[in-house]
Amino acid sequence: MADVSLLLWDVGGVLLSNGWDRAARQAAAERFDLDPAEFERRHGQVETDFETGRMDVEAYLSTTVFYVPRPIGREECRRFMHARSVSHPEALAFAQELRATGRFVMAALNNESRDLNEYRIRTFHLREVFHLFLSSCYTGRRKPDPEAYRYALEITQRDLDEALFLDDRRENVESAARLGLRTLWVRDPARLREEFASAGIVAG
Repeated sequence: MADVSLLLWDVGGVLLSNGWDRAARQAAAERFDLDPAEFERRHGQVETDFETGRMDVEAYLSTTVFYVPRPIGREECRRFMHARSVSHPEALAFAQELRATGRFVMAALNNESRDLNEYRIRTFHLREVFHLFLSSCYTGRRKPDPEAYRYALEITQRDLDEALFLDDRRENVESAARLGLRTLWVRDPARLREEFASAGIVAG
């Protein structure tokens, strides 16, 4: 079996908190006095377009929040969306150590809308972690679609057995494993170093 030379990282739930997930949307519904069921229904209608770059944040907010007049501003909503993001410091530090070894191509393979993705890249200095960003908003491909993983391998010119994919969502890990990728299901970001060690990968 070939040595791993490509690490494909989910971001939310691994290095950072999840971005605009159900819990964040529920918090937004409470904060801005939105009908939670209607907000979630409207989000579901446009989620794929939003996360694959076919809909920007302004159009998203028009569809999900500002389809009726509101006593709040769009920028306030954007700031709220951004503020849901926090880092997992131990995991982020370990990822930086792995990059510093020079042994791996470090690639983000995450489902994220463009506005939030670029906020997180800037705020958490993710350019210092990753060599490239294969985010759904840039590639138009979302996990767990196998095409998201195939595209990552094509772009990086790696074979299946040269890559390790890690994610906190079981369905994404299972989809990648069915394709033949080595996988790591991250259940506790604080234990990421130990989980990598169990897969035979250390930063030293």
